[in-house]
Amino acid sequence: MVLNLSKVIELIVKEKGLKQEDLVQVVEAAVQSAAKKVYGDYDNIEAQYNPEIDEVEVFQFKVISDEVEDPNIQISLNDARNLDPNCQIGDELGEKLDASRLGRIAAQSAKQVIVQKVKEVERDAVYNEFIDRKGELVSGFIHRFDRRDAIVNIGKGEAILREKEMIPGEVFRRGDRIQALILDVTKSLRQPQIELSRTHPRFLVKLYEMEVPEVTEGIVEIVAVAREPGIRAKIAVRSHDTKVDPVGTCVGVKGARVQNVIQELKGERQDIVVWSEDPVRFVCNALAPARVSKVIVEKAAWSMDVVVADDQLSLAIGRKGQNVRLVAKLTGWKIDVRSEQAQEQLAAEQELEGDGDFDAEGDNDLADMEEIDEALAEALKEAGYHTLEDLATAKEEDLLEFEGIDEELAKKLIEKATAGASGQ
Repeated sequence: MVLNLSKVIELIVKEKGLKQEDLVQVVEAAVQSAAKKVYGDYDNIEAQYNPEIDEVEVFQFKVISDEVEDPNIQISLNDARNLDPNCQIGDELGEKLDASRLGRIAAQSAKQVIVQKVKEVERDAVYNEFIDRKGELVSGFIHRFDRRDAIVNIGKGEAILREKEMIPGEVFRRGDRIQALILDVTKSLRQPQIELSRTHPRFLVKLYEMEVPEVTEGIVEIVAVAREPGIRAKIAVRSHDTKVDPVGTCVGVKGARVQNVIQELKGERQDIVVWSEDPVRFVCNALAPARVSKVIVEKAAWSMDVVVADDQLSLAIGRKGQNVRLVAKLTGWKIDVRSEQAQEQLAAEQELEGDGDFDAEGDNDLADMEEIDEALAEALKEAGYHTLEDLATAKEEDLLEFEGIDEELAKKLIEKATAGASGQ
């Protein structure tokens, strides 16, 4: 039927990266479909590729019978023995059909089926290759853009890097080479949907595996990761070899290893801390360089009240509460950070409250300040500023990070909080 069919199959296999046996099945199915259009849509018509003659042969299998009621599915014993002298009644015999009768229309139909089936096989091949690579790192080139999402060429297929999975602030152009995590792979009518991510915590893990051989070898283990993509991340590590310092190993000589990761993440700061089985020690490690004075643990609520020196409060909390948020994500504990002065005040209030002589909802509440509305009070408390004492120890630049606070208001809040905390 097809001139040099084997060469055509070999060429398509090479171009599309398909398996030869899969493509042969596609060709057989196409010829079988075309044959049924000519000879009738019977289940006993089959097409088989014969590599010896480099041709797809079409057979109609019939049952040998004494009486032929339907010549499309039955054949007489006499006619059958002209094809096979040794056949018997009840045997099934394949009668070769004249493939030249398929004609131009059937050939076009076969071509359409082949094109469709090749696409299906190609789609399945891409899906099968990438479905087992979920969670792995992949490199590719920006091919085009779909609105604000980037379509990435990753070799045998295309993947999508959605805007929400990009690191905030990064800008790509066509042809840019990028690395990303294979987040998910799903089947679709056209091509498999391969989702990429540069914001997922595991993307950070894979970057360290690439930069730090000890992580790949399992000597150093990354136990937990917390990220605010493009801004800051905390990584908890431990060593399975007492001679290996896990933090120093990840940082590298003169910070070379961690700097490579930071550069890939568009300047995202990296805090590498030592993991500990003791949750209190782990939280203290994660809060470093802030020095912790005291930790009060409530195991039932998975929460810790962390007390730090007054001059360490801003450092422990971080801008807009970023540091303490990351510590909570990293450790899995709810963290409430307060200053020593605030802790002493709280203890005094609780003691007085027990005597019935003190209102815990008194003038020490941030919401009582006329300059602070309920939404801002909640934002400040979430960041660790629970009382006037906490606010009095804040720095102006820290308060400027909150929406609605300008330089004048920041200065005024600190002054009023200081006056209120001191009882003036």
